[in-house]
Amino acid sequence: RYGAVGPELLRFKDRNEKDMLLGMTHEEAVVHLARTEADSYKQLPFMLYQIQTKYRDEARPRAGLIRVREFTMKDAYSFHESEDCLKTYYQRVHDAYSRFFKRVGLKDVVVIESDPGMIGGNASHEFMAIADCGEDTIFMSPDGKYLANKEIATANFKLDTAPANALEKVHTPGSKTIEEVSKLLGVKTEQTGKAVFYVDADEKLVFAVIRGDLEINETKLRNFLKTKELKFATDAQIRAVGAEPGYASPLNVDASKVRIVFDPTAAKSSNLVVGANEKDYHYKGFNFARDLKDTSKISVVDIATIREGDPCPVTGKPLLMKRGIEVGNIFQLGVKYSKPMECNFLDRNGKRHPMIMGCYGIGVGRTMASVIEQSNDQYGPIWPVSIAPWQVHITALNRNVDAVQKAADDLYATLTQAGIEVLYDDRNEKAGVAFNDADLLGIPFRVTVSQKSLEKGEIEFKMRDGSEKGFFPAGEAATILIEKVRKALKG
Repeated sequence: RYGAVGPELLRFKDRNEKDMLLGMTHEEAVVHLARTEADSYKQLPFMLYQIQTKYRDEARPRAGLIRVREFTMKDAYSFHESEDCLKTYYQRVHDAYSRFFKRVGLKDVVVIESDPGMIGGNASHEFMAIADCGEDTIFMSPDGKYLANKEIATANFKLDTAPANALEKVHTPGSKTIEEVSKLLGVKTEQTGKAVFYVDADEKLVFAVIRGDLEINETKLRNFLKTKELKFATDAQIRAVGAEPGYASPLNVDASKVRIVFDPTAAKSSNLVVGANEKDYHYKGFNFARDLKDTSKISVVDIATIREGDPCPVTGKPLLMKRGIEVGNIFQLGVKYSKPMECNFLDRNGKRHPMIMGCYGIGVGRTMASVIEQSNDQYGPIWPVSIAPWQVHITALNRNVDAVQKAADDLYATLTQAGIEVLYDDRNEKAGVAFNDADLLGIPFRVTVSQKSLEKGEIEFKMRDGSEKGFFPAGEAATILIEKVRKALKG
């Protein structure tokens, strides 16, 4: 992928002018290892995994650990003899990931179909932690039956399919935009056709047409065209195929010189207003099937950007739009890497085939950050006990008092010996400072040892999330805490 991946792959040369890179994902390295260790169907399936540093040359790192250049990933790669075997294994990983994210304390994670992107493959899913600061946009039906990210989301748009009117050329002086044409002719924007010209990575012209109230999803269009880049065409390139910038339509355009792609909203709607390929003129009453000479050369494919409130393709209800942080992803890779790298196996008949692969990733740092985004209050983080840096926080107030020091020291020793992870604040700070620091650290179980409570034979206890608070008998505090922590860890 050295030449196929974009600028996010950091490339450089060493002192001998050899091409080098910092790995942003490691499919090739793992395939190289697998082909040296396995060559028979009897060894399949198997999985290799790693927890490794990766690097993406991000243009704008942001949001702490959520979008950084150097990051830690848990990656796994599975190898199979058949697609059915891969799909079964893929579902097992899918289910395991769902349990994992729940176990680490993420409260709201959705699994969505996604665009495989530069990783490639036949199918992929993303695990999204819902958070306002998320950089990914998710569309979902109110009942959760439909979930997809904006790169592949679809909608069941209501289309105008009235009987066809006559094609009529109308004067539209100085009206280039959809809004200007709609206002001049007194029609809604959804009764117009929008024309957008692009140039792909091979410098070939692409003419995309969509209903006027919608925007083109360039990820969908790139994926359909199988190109890694799209840029807007120049006026000269547009005129070269017989179209007029600002007044363009597919009518009388030379289809041999441009690849024409229609969104279904434009191909199936009746009587649209489209350009006349002549300055200051448009056509009313355009109908795809009737007015284009050879529709067999035109691709009709979903290239629409979905909006909040658009009708769900499954339920028909208005779609909800959420923000999410991608914490994990899984891919059915097929033979994208194993075939060109000749990672093969011998089947039962002695025939050689490329291994069929899946890959599965968890962003370690961003998962931790996502937990904090979902579990916090105005005072700081609230760590789930499963991943908390410590499980119990002991604060000793007036530690210079012998009874306080002894009780706190004994509690710390007993909990530590029982395998409980304990942070002991023995700084002799004022109560306000100590409690503020405890809030900021966010450790789930909090114990305060003070002279006042000890005189009553008690030790104060509080859960960081506020779900429980009270006092334990001083002599039983350690036993009760050990039981509570162990129970929480099992839950």
